[in-house]
Amino acid sequence: MGLIITIVVGAIVGWLASIVMKTNAQMGSIANILVGVVGAWIGTWLAGLLGIVATNAIVSVIIAIVGACILIALLKAVGVLK
Repeated sequence: MGLIITIVVGAIVGWLASIVMKTNAQMGSIANILVGVVGAWIGTWLAGLLGIVATNAIVSVIIAIVGACILIALLKAVGVLK
């Protein structure tokens, strides 16, 4: 059950981040899931470095979206996304 929740939340986070970063038309479902899951990891790692603790689900999702946006920005910088 945990894997399914991870995939669903990753898809939603990746989709929201792709809308924010204006790459929604370039990314498919699998890319959204991967960006969402990896972005959540990046966001959690960076939040930990900054001393930010996710106290509830809303804060966790916001941190994940910020991490996914950072990942998309990095992918744009290296030319993977336009």
